[in-house]
Amino acid sequence: MSYQTPASASFVKSKLTAPIYRWAKTVLPRLSDTERDALEAGDVWWDAELFTGSPDWQRLLDTKPATLTAEEQAFLDGPVRQLCAMLDDWKITWELGDLPPDVWDFIKANKFFGMIIPREFGGLGFSAYAHSEVVRTVSTRSITAAVTIMVPNSLGPGELLMQFGTDAQRQHYLPRLADGREIPCFSLTSPQAGSDAAAMTDTGVVIRREGSNELAIRLNWHKRYITLGPVATVMGLAFKLEDPDHLLGETEDIGITVALVPTDAPGVEIGRRHLPSMQKFQNGPNKGVDVILPLDAVIGGEQRVGQGWKMLMSALAVGRGISLPSLSAAGTALSARTTGAYAGLRRQFGIEIGRFEGVQEQLAAIAVNAYTLDAARRLTCAGLDEGRKLAVISAILKYHATERMRESVNDAMDVHAGKAVIDGPNNYLGALYRAIPIGITVEGANIMTRNLMIYGQGAIRCHPFLLEEILALEAADENEGIERFHKAFWGHVRHATGNFFRTLGRGWTGGLTAPAVGIDGIDHHFKALGRYASAFALLSDLSLLSLGGSLKFREMLSARLGDVLSELYLLSAVLKRWIDEGSHQDDLPLVDYAMAAGEARIAAAFAGVLRNHPARWVAWSVRMVAFPFGFERDGPSDALARACANILLQPSLQRDRLTPGIYPGSDGDAIAVLERAFAVAQEAAPLRRKLREAKIGDVEEAVSRGVLSAEEQDRLLNAEALLEQVIAVDDFPPHELAAEARR
Repeated sequence: MSYQTPASASFVKSKLTAPIYRWAKTVLPRLSDTERDALEAGDVWWDAELFTGSPDWQRLLDTKPATLTAEEQAFLDGPVRQLCAMLDDWKITWELGDLPPDVWDFIKANKFFGMIIPREFGGLGFSAYAHSEVVRTVSTRSITAAVTIMVPNSLGPGELLMQFGTDAQRQHYLPRLADGREIPCFSLTSPQAGSDAAAMTDTGVVIRREGSNELAIRLNWHKRYITLGPVATVMGLAFKLEDPDHLLGETEDIGITVALVPTDAPGVEIGRRHLPSMQKFQNGPNKGVDVILPLDAVIGGEQRVGQGWKMLMSALAVGRGISLPSLSAAGTALSARTTGAYAGLRRQFGIEIGRFEGVQEQLAAIAVNAYTLDAARRLTCAGLDEGRKLAVISAILKYHATERMRESVNDAMDVHAGKAVIDGPNNYLGALYRAIPIGITVEGANIMTRNLMIYGQGAIRCHPFLLEEILALEAADENEGIERFHKAFWGHVRHATGNFFRTLGRGWTGGLTAPAVGIDGIDHHFKALGRYASAFALLSDLSLLSLGGSLKFREMLSARLGDVLSELYLLSAVLKRWIDEGSHQDDLPLVDYAMAAGEARIAAAFAGVLRNHPARWVAWSVRMVAFPFGFERDGPSDALARACANILLQPSLQRDRLTPGIYPGSDGDAIAVLERAFAVAQEAAPLRRKLREAKIGDVEEAVSRGVLSAEEQDRLLNAEALLEQVIAVDDFPPHELAAEARR
C-alpha cells in the first residue's frame, strides 16, 4: 500500500494487519518439517503463472522448445537404435528373466547409465530432453531395458551427488557410475512406511570407532521395491540418523539422512528379487545389519546430515518429470500407432474395423492422449533444461501421464481384442499392459499424488502470496512476522480484488474478455483457458480463506482443484506444441479434441468442488461470478473423433508427427510386420477396389479375366500374406508352457 503516509501505514498495520495476523495463525495451514523441505526443494514456473489467474501466454510461447544437439541426435540414431535391435522382450521376460549379458555390457560401454552425468566426470552430459527421448525410444522396445537405464539417471546416487555431493565424492563415484563400473540403486521405501517415507524405521546411529577418534555410523535397515537393488554395487540409502551420545552436537534426533553404501560392505544383504507385474527388470529387497560406515559416506558430508528429505525432494522434482512421463508417452504413442495400423488392416463383416465408429471413438481418444502427453513431456523438459526443479509440474505429469497411458493401453487392448490377450512374441501390447500398475504405483502412488500433492503442494508453492504469508505467520518474532505479513497480505488483497473483477468479466462473457495471442484457429482456446485460470484462482483464494488449514484434509476437494490445475497445464502444452510444430492445419482436430475433452473435465471438476464445498457462500459466490450460465461442456463431437481416428488409419505425415521416435521393429518381429503390412495394404487398396467393382472374389479369376495383371496379383497376394501374419497369435506345445510355469 505504497500510497499511504507512514502514519497511515502504521495505523493500518496495528489496527488491521495485526488482528488479521493473529486470527490467521489459527486458520491457515501450518507447515510440518517435511512439508517445508518439500516446498523449499522445488521451483515454480508455468504452474505459478496459472495460479495468478491471468497467465501471460507470450511467456509460454517465448519458452524455447526442447531440442536435441547434434551429439544427442547421433546417440539416438546410433547406440539407442543399436540397443533396441539387440532387445527381444519376449526372451527377456519369459526365457532369460533378465537382460542378456551382451546387453548389460553394451549399456555400460555406451554410458547409458551416465546420461545425466557431466562430461567432466566422464558422462554424456545430456539435456533433460535427450534423456527423455532415449527413455521414450527404448520403452517402445522393452520395458525392462527402459527401466534399467532410466533409474540410474533419475532419483539415485548420480543426481544426488551432482546436487549435494562433496568434491571428493563426485570425483570418485561419478566417473565410475558413468561407465558402469558401479551399478547404482536408491533404497528409500521401508515395508512399514510405503508412501510415507518420513515414517521409515531404518536407523543410523553416530558412534565412535573402537580404539579411534574417528566418527562413524552404525546402520540397520530393511528396504523393498528397490530397482537395480539385486545387482547394485553402490546404494544410496535413506535412514533416520540419531546421535544419542551428542558426538555431532546437542541434537539427538538428527533426521532423515542419505549415505552411500557399498553393497559388499559387511552386514549388507542383497540379491533376492521381486517380480513386479511379470516385468524382469532387476528389483528386490535389501537389508543391512550393523553396517558400519565412515561419517563421510553421507552424501555431502557431515554438513548434510539431517537434510536427506530436502535432498530427496529436490532430486525427485527432476527425475519424476522425465522417467515415468517418457515411458508413459512412449506406451501411449506405441498404442496409437499399432492400434491404428491394426484397425486399418483387420477386417470383420467384410470391412476394416477402423471404419466402425465404436472403434474410431477409441482410436481418437488414444491419438489425443498421445498428442497431449508428448506435448506436456516436451514442455516440461524445456522447463527442466532451463535449470528449474519443477516439483508441482512433475507431480502433475507423473499422475496424468501414467493414468492416460492406462486409458490408452486399455483402449488399445479393446480394439486388438483376441490379438492382445494371447501372449507370445507376436503380442506387442501384453508387456505394456502388465507394466501399467508399476507406473501408477511408483514415485508417489497416484492416489496420494492426486489427492495430496498436486494441489496441496501447488496451492502453497505456486500462489503469488500464500507461502510468504505462511512463513510470516511462523516467524519467531511477532513484530517481524507482522511486518512480513503486512506486505504479503495487502498484496494478496489487491491480487484477489483484481482477480474477482477479472473473473466476473470473463465468466459473464463466456471468456470473450480473456486475452489471446492473435493466432487464427486457436485464439478461442487461449481465451477459454484464461477464463478457467481466473475462476481457479478465485476459487482457490476463497477456499483457503474459508477452510484454512483444514483444506488439505478435504482430499476430494483438493483432488478436484488439482485436476483443474493439471488440465490447465496439459492444455497449455497442447497449444504450445501445435504452434512450435509449425501450426499444421491437419493437426487441428487433435488440438480441438484435446481442448473440448479438457474443458469438459475442467467444468466437471469445478462443479464437483462447488457441489461439495462446505462453505456454501463460497460455492454460490463462485458460481454466480464465474459460471452464471452453468458448467456444462459438451466435450468433443463425433466429427472430431472421426477426424482424429482417421489420422491413425492411414500412413501420413500427421501420423508420423503424432508418433515420432518409436522403434520400428527389427526384421520379422511383430511391429515390423505390422508396419510393413500397413504400408503394403495402402498400395493394394486400389487393387481390392478393382475386384469389388468387377464383383470378383477370387484373385486368380481376376487375372484370367484381365482385371488384374500378374504383377498386381503378386502385390495383392503379398498384402494378404502379410495380413495373415498380422492377425496371427502364438500357440505353444504343452511341454513348453509347463517348463515356463516352472521358471
